[in-house]
Amino acid sequence: MKKMLLGVVLTIIVLFTFKYCGDKNEQKVTLQENSALIQEQIKNVGKLIVTEGHFSQVFTYNKSKDIFGKYLSFKKKALVVVNADVFISYDLSLIEYKIDETTKTLTILSIPKEEIKISPDLEYYDIEADFLNPFEAKDYNNIKDLVKKSLLKKLEKSDMVANAQNRLISELAKFYILTNSMGWTLEYNNMPINNQEDLNVFKL
Repeated sequence: MKKMLLGVVLTIIVLFTFKYCGDKNEQKVTLQENSALIQEQIKNVGKLIVTEGHFSQVFTYNKSKDIFGKYLSFKKKALVVVNADVFISYDLSLIEYKIDETTKTLTILSIPKEEIKISPDLEYYDIEADFLNPFEAKDYNNIKDLVKKSLLKKLEKSDMVANAQNRLISELAKFYILTNSMGWTLEYNNMPINNQEDLNVFKL
């Protein structure tokens, strides 16, 4: 009778051991599958987001050359019509992140800064220059630089930057939706993202 009871007890212990090990293996597989799914999602999101805009503006370029102090001055000027295409982009393949399977946490370590590209098309009208102060190649280069600086200031006052950031947040929201659906936590700057409003922390 004692041998029979001992055998039953041993059988129960073995069954529980197998079940425990099986549960642990199943949990490990689930975590690995979740990690793989998160990495795949990051790969899918890791693309180039581009926001495009167009600006048109008219500039007047003036430059004078003084000779003998201010007693004699030679001027040159030009009317410049500018049509510029502006691009704000985020290369999300450069996102740095860390996956912690133990705490079920996806931590976004860094987000690439936006890249701004301005492609101006310049047309020159009413170019006037004195013989001793002619238009030169450096004048055209100077005009291009001044135009770009002016367009950057105009860009800062426009809605383009905000629109680009909203598109960035829309892409990063996919991380929150995925991690939240799997019971994981999304973090950025040591702050957990608990709801959609917290995604504003991604604004650069």
